Amino acid sequence: MGLSFRIEAGETLILLGQNGAGKSSLLRLVAGLLRPTTGTIVLDGGDAEQSVGEQAHYLGHQDALKPSLTVQENLTFWVDFLGGARPAGMEAGARADAVADALAAVGLGDLAELPADYLSAGQRRRLSLARLLAVPRPLWLLDEPTAALDIAAQARLAELMQAHLATGGLILVATHGPLGLDRARELRLGAAG
Repeated sequence: MGLSFRIEAGETLILLGQNGAGKSSLLRLVAGLLRPTTGTIVLDGGDAEQSVGEQAHYLGHQDALKPSLTVQENLTFWVDFLGGARPAGMEAGARADAVADALAAVGLGDLAELPADYLSAGQRRRLSLARLLAVPRPLWLLDEPTAALDIAAQARLAELMQAHLATGGLILVATHGPLGLDRARELRLGAAG
């Protein structure tokens, strides 16, 4: 069975379905972590020199943090890892500002010097979410982004997603719970039942 969908600038598409329906697999396909056997994945208006995955942030189930590094070092590592994919003009001072701003936006600014090993599950998730902000990319691929987040952090995530959408960003998200977004389309995967 084929699958076709389109997301417009400033829009969220929520992937719904039972466990095992293919939501995470679809996100991994778009991120370029899996290869489609047929068909194509295109980001209209994107950078033709980069794959769709290179223009997206993928936030999966695992937070992928280095426990011995501080909160700030983890996020700086992520920014440096992107290397040539960094926005033009992202020099050392701009990088430090982007890291500090992203940590503040997710409520972790006061914990910047704390080793990531000491973070709670919710704080670890918020540090992973800070990656979305430290280096802007047009497409956010989010797999259960509210996992481990308390009510306040879920509200903060909704605000961050709204701000991303307001700049013309796109969000493709798999979730079983509410996201706090005003407008979002839904795509149900798997057999109805």
